Amino acid sequence: MKLLYFAWLKTRTGRAEEELSPPDGVATVGALVDWLKTRGPGYQAAFAEMRAIRAAVNQEYVGLDHPVRPGDEVAFFPPMTGG
Repeated sequence: MKLLYFAWLKTRTGRAEEELSPPDGVATVGALVDWLKTRGPGYQAAFAEMRAIRAAVNQEYVGLDHPVRPGDEVAFFPPMTGG
């Protein structure tokens, strides 16, 4: 699974992207976030306030209950505003 981090999520995790194989049982975006938080203080800080984070799976905006599978691309980013 390819994970992408944007804006302050990139700063807090110390990564722009990474390839990971989550353990069995990580079947949704929410479960993936819970697992990522166990990877260290940077991840805990990055995902501390999920109301300020949006997710996309395979370039499609999704909710925390959306399924994730091996081979998916999952992106995390703050909400965007435009002008």
